[in-house]
Amino acid sequence: MAVESSARETGQARLPTRWGTFRIHGFQADNGGEHVALVMGDPAAAEAPLVRVHSECLTGDALFSQRCDCGPQLEAAMQRIGEAGEGVLVYLRQEGRGIGLLNKIRAYGVQDEAGADTVEANEVLGFAADARDYGVAASMLGALGVTAVRLMTNNPAKVEGLEAAGVRVIERLPLLAGRNPHNHAYLETKAAKFGHHFEP
Repeated sequence: MAVESSARETGQARLPTRWGTFRIHGFQADNGGEHVALVMGDPAAAEAPLVRVHSECLTGDALFSQRCDCGPQLEAAMQRIGEAGEGVLVYLRQEGRGIGLLNKIRAYGVQDEAGADTVEANEVLGFAADARDYGVAASMLGALGVTAVRLMTNNPAKVEGLEAAGVRVIERLPLLAGRNPHNHAYLETKAAKFGHHFEP
């Protein structure tokens, strides 16, 4: 996947949800990628608003797959922002840790057939274990006037990626949701190979 170091806003609109009304902002990255940010309240005026940087997962976010914890994490983040009345959800369309939807399905097949974990499956197909780029998220936050965040994540790479791109992460807030018998090994791999934190 080509690096997306910056993005420009292309439009915005009102977006009512079950957690409250957001404004959805569309962004186009310099490589043509399309991403969105859901904004509630006036996060630019806050010292460090609640922020979730969420990578697209069609299977988990929209098709209710239990192979991952993505859908429940997305819902939990939107609920927290709704309860706070302020925050940003950056939705990056970097499916399958950046390898794309169809390659993610191929990687699922490798997991099913060879017993590989998510990292091994990506590597068998010739991809990096995680090919995502968080520079574009930092660019989107900057366009929204947000330079410091309280980041909802279990992933230390998101903290490092945002800080490397100039966004100060004041606090990392765990986002624990969606553990089930089908994704136990997936979550254990994230902890063992990516250093994800699953403590409350």
